[in-house]
Amino acid sequence: MSLQFVVDGLLTGSMIGLGAIGVTLTYSILRFSNFAHGDFMAWGTYATLAVVSAIGATFGKVAPIAPLSFGWPLIVALVVGMAFTALLALLLDKVLFARLRSQGQAIIVVMASFGASMALRSLLEFTFTSRPTYFSRAIQIAMPVGFGIRITPDQIALLLLTAVLVLGVHLLMTRTQTGRSMQALSQNAALARIVGIDVASVVRVTWVIGGALACVAGVMIGILVQIRPFMGFDMLLPMFAAAILGGIGSIPGAVLGGLIIGLAEAGAVQLIGAEWRAAVSFIILMAVLFVRPIGLFGVRER
Repeated sequence: MSLQFVVDGLLTGSMIGLGAIGVTLTYSILRFSNFAHGDFMAWGTYATLAVVSAIGATFGKVAPIAPLSFGWPLIVALVVGMAFTALLALLLDKVLFARLRSQGQAIIVVMASFGASMALRSLLEFTFTSRPTYFSRAIQIAMPVGFGIRITPDQIALLLLTAVLVLGVHLLMTRTQTGRSMQALSQNAALARIVGIDVASVVRVTWVIGGALACVAGVMIGILVQIRPFMGFDMLLPMFAAAILGGIGSIPGAVLGGLIIGLAEAGAVQLIGAEWRAAVSFIILMAVLFVRPIGLFGVRER
């Protein structure tokens, strides 16, 4: 049995985990499930692609940073794409979600997120068509690292990027006043307001983090697979599953949930066939929730 599925699972799990951070923060702080979150991934990826194309048109063809398949234009474009996606999330909240949240009906906000998801996805497809595109068509040779595992430089770089981002978000949540305010608001919104926490500021930070990380996850998919308008929608259920598996409100839980689902899907493809890929992850989710309904790192509400 080849252990290649471990690398494949870690990569898939990293993408799912980064997306799941936004899902779990949105639910724990804003109290609704945002079904447009997957489309933030797609919009961020296309925004990044547009900036890469603009840089290429301005400076001409830029050599990649060896041994990677991409150069500095993609790095610059990713930063711009993260900012764009964060602004998109803030705009959608200001125009739509915030007004509906004020009515106190969570189901209305959830249904609105469904509508926003369809609108965002359709607009992308109308603008860019449904034809897949790529950041680079360069072919990388995977390096053998033992135990039947082969990995490319791009894959190593993206795994390291994921680790840095997750560590950064963890430090933000545990070592800064903003992070502590976010935790307080997620645990007891009424008490957080009483003690003077700036709720509007916390909400803005929540959208910025979720949008920016969604963009990174989407760009990872674009680098390793391909770019399509439906790429975020395809990741939506695994992201929600990861957030629930890890425990709503837990960032380490969301990441671990993503890794578990990624490894389960990759292992299922190798052991029992690709048709079981989606089913296995949800079987694991149901098994964990049967034993621990609040998820791996969830905290019971009092």
